[in-house]
Amino acid sequence: MTRRRFRRTRGPSNAAITAVTVLALCSGMLLLRDGRGETPPQPSAAQARTGADDRSALRSAAPALPPSPPDRVRIPAIDVDAPLTGLGLTRTGSLEVPPADRKNLAGWYEAGTTPGERGTAIVAGHVDNADGPAVFYSLGALRKGSTIEVDRRDGRVAVFTVDAVEVYDAEDFPDTKVYGAAPRPELRVITCGGGYSRTTGYRGNVVVYAHLTDTR
Repeated sequence: MTRRRFRRTRGPSNAAITAVTVLALCSGMLLLRDGRGETPPQPSAAQARTGADDRSALRSAAPALPPSPPDRVRIPAIDVDAPLTGLGLTRTGSLEVPPADRKNLAGWYEAGTTPGERGTAIVAGHVDNADGPAVFYSLGALRKGSTIEVDRRDGRVAVFTVDAVEVYDAEDFPDTKVYGAAPRPELRVITCGGGYSRTTGYRGNVVVYAHLTDTR
């Protein structure tokens, strides 16, 4: 895995992320390579966030952890078990993305909240690359109630429960909803999704919303 010296330049906030940040994940390289008509699974309307989900999350939220960089993310329901690398921002204020040639590598926004800490932590990864499906190819198939585990460098495992899985067109991406501050430990996991164009790739993003429910 890639390790960097942990530091914050802007505090535990995602305010520096200024736009739809993961379009570089979304070239659709697999589809462009082999011309298939298939696309990765997309979330159904039943997986969208509701008021009942928010109330349930409040009741089940676990206490926040102190800051600690994450090293690995696991999502058992879709067979994800991947190392994490730190991501910064590009010159235009968008989130960097993991190297496309490392298909089982995901990244986290290291200038923001660490997973398990109070606030909104951000994890992103490719949906595919030139060789085939990548780390978050099946993210759109995830369902409410699924578990996401994050191994932290302090030896703790932060366990999150999925509240919703939604898909957005790039032009309608809700920056504040996805990246905004939270009063409890929350997690967003992001990849490409939505419609697909052979000239521009995927037209949007799949976003998983989750909150901390346990620590090991």
